[in-house]
This record gives sequence, C-alpha cells and structure tokens, in this order.
Amino acid sequence: MIRVLLVDDHEMVRMGVSTYLSTQPDIDVVGEAENGKVGVEKALKLRPDIVLMDLVMDVMDGVEATRQLINQWPEAKIIIVTSFLDDEKLYPVIEAGATSYLLKTSRASNIADAIRATHHGESVLEPKAAGMMMTKMRSKDRPMLHDDLTEREFEILLLIAQGKSNQEIADELFIALKTVKTHVSNILAKLDVSDRTQAVIYAFRHDLTK
Repeated sequence: MIRVLLVDDHEMVRMGVSTYLSTQPDIDVVGEAENGKVGVEKALKLRPDIVLMDLVMDVMDGVEATRQLINQWPEAKIIIVTSFLDDEKLYPVIEAGATSYLLKTSRASNIADAIRATHHGESVLEPKAAGMMMTKMRSKDRPMLHDDLTEREFEILLLIAQGKSNQEIADELFIALKTVKTHVSNILAKLDVSDRTQAVIYAFRHDLTK
C-alpha cells in the first residue's frame, strides 16, 4: 500500500483528490495539510511514501516546504501538483528536491499513475512545464552527450520526454520492461544525469524533441 499525504490549501481540492485516491486499491491517504508548514510537520511525523504538494499556499508555499522537508528527510518523495505552469516556480521547486511535477488539469488517473511511478523511483515531469523550464538553462553550453546514444536509446529518451512510463514504452516498442529499464539506465549514464526528470530537461534543453 502506497501511503500518501495531501498538502493543499483548498479543502475541496483535498477532498476531491482524496476521494478519488480512496478508490485505488494500492493507495492510502494517511493525512492532509492545509499549508506547507503543517505539511512538513505531518510528513515528518507520518513518514508517508509520497507527499502530494500544492505549489502556491499561504503561511508556507510548496517551494519552501519542499526545501525544508528534503533538508530534514532527504528520502522524501514529493510530487508537486499545481495550477501554475510557470518556470519561475518550477525551477526552484525541482532544485529544492521535488521528484515529480504535475498540473492540476491532469486526469485523476494520471495523478494516481504518477504516485505509483514516483513510489517506484521514477520521476514524472509535465512535458509542457519542462519546455518552459528550459529558458532558465540556456546560459551554459554543455557537450553534446546525446551523440553517444544509440538509435534505440534516443527513441526511448523521446518517449520519456513525452511523459511515458517504462511500461508504456515497453508496450509501444514491443520490448520487455527489463530491457527498457536497462536502456533508461544507459541513457542516464550517457547524459550524466541522475534521474528521468533531468533526462527530460536535457532533451528539451537541446531541442531533441523537435
């Protein structure tokens, strides 16, 4: 069972998300918080598997809450779920340690899938948000590390950038899930990045998705 803490300043949003997640047999909402300050306190007390964190809140916003929580509990897995598609907010929260970033316009089933993927060590980054974020990273030139990717690895990188999970990639390419995981590991190593989110950022930064 994946234990989830909801942090959002809108009671109706918390209620709606909690109601949907309660229908999922493998997800259990163990707590709710109305702002980042309470969210950090409850996360440290409850130690949930996943924290679903709003970005803009009174008292303490999602960026500061993420920063404080990661500082005190580095293993925390935080999914930002927000209405704001804004690179000025996205970049700081990813830097602060958020694992995944989704929009509230995402389907409820996509949020549930993101919870599962993040729980299993994957990062889920809204592709549109990643594209906007790239304007913050244009100032530095970096080697063309993607030149070392094989044709299959490049193909998988583009599918990752489309927000597809390992299983979805395996189904689309008609290859084993284990094979996809091996390719993903090779991609991360060749691009010198630590996770899928950074791989997506690299792809958008170098205009590989066009």
